[in-house]
Amino acid sequence: MSDERDLSPIKLGFGILWPTFWTGLPIKLAFALLFLALGIMSFETRIGLAFLMLLASPVTVFALPVIVGGLESHIGEGVGIALLFLLAIPIDIWAFGVVGRTFFLERLRKEPPDSLGLTLWWKCAVVGAIFLPILWIAVSWTTETGISVAKSLLDIEMLKFIPVAERISIELTIWGSVATVVLLVFLLIGLSLVGRIVRSTASAAGPASENYQGLIRRWDLMRVPADQGLMLAALSGGAVLLAVLFWASLPETTPHPHECCKKPEVKVQPLYKPVDALNKDEKLLAQVTAQVDALEKQKAEDDGKDKGKGKGKPGKDTAKAPAPPAAKKP
Repeated sequence: MSDERDLSPIKLGFGILWPTFWTGLPIKLAFALLFLALGIMSFETRIGLAFLMLLASPVTVFALPVIVGGLESHIGEGVGIALLFLLAIPIDIWAFGVVGRTFFLERLRKEPPDSLGLTLWWKCAVVGAIFLPILWIAVSWTTETGISVAKSLLDIEMLKFIPVAERISIELTIWGSVATVVLLVFLLIGLSLVGRIVRSTASAAGPASENYQGLIRRWDLMRVPADQGLMLAALSGGAVLLAVLFWASLPETTPHPHECCKKPEVKVQPLYKPVDALNKDEKLLAQVTAQVDALEKQKAEDDGKDKGKGKGKPGKDTAKAPAPPAAKKP
């Protein structure tokens, strides 16, 4: 039987937070896609990864106003952002409850107290509201300082011969490595704080009375709802409702082309038939042959007329020519 004192605070925090992230994230992403399709929410593209981290974390519902208001960090626009994080509260409480009960029984062999999910949620949310702004400030300051130090190092006379591409790579490696190390250190500190919260909650809980077989039976019963038909109907109905709302909202937010920018209608080409093509070519060849014969006949008639006119013209000219004047007598 393992005790909470046998696990470090970092392992306790990671064992609770990591499964909780992935338990509630799919449900939150479904609401996020719906709000984006409805057009009531939009966020900055450059901060999309940070938005996903805030959405995945169950401890940032109170830290988000502190980060946005206190640090003047703009992550997006629309009432959908506030509505999304309000809807994330019951999802996070449910995820904390499911993961916390499983972790207490499986790893700690402790009896999960009542309202375990709510207890873990509000304690972790308070810690996140205090710790995350500190993390934001520290990592931002470290990144800015690392960038300035890297630029000043590469401006030394000995390193000015380095090409531009290599300079960019060296600068990115220098300040990126420092910022990554600082971020990892602060994340370990945050996991340690959450682990201490879990340890204090587990110390107040009593040991589980069942043996290992009894615990396995409780784990199985926790995964099976009491009314399976109602659970299946609720999940299916919710999924269908979200899908209908998503697809119904897409035509309203999708831009339509202007009347003057319509594409020309493309006619469907008829099916190619070799027999018809050959018959058409034969008819065309016959018409061309008839036209050539007619042109040759007309040319021959014109040549005959020209020859007849050429023979009659010299006699006429001789008759019409005036007689030479008679020689004068002396």
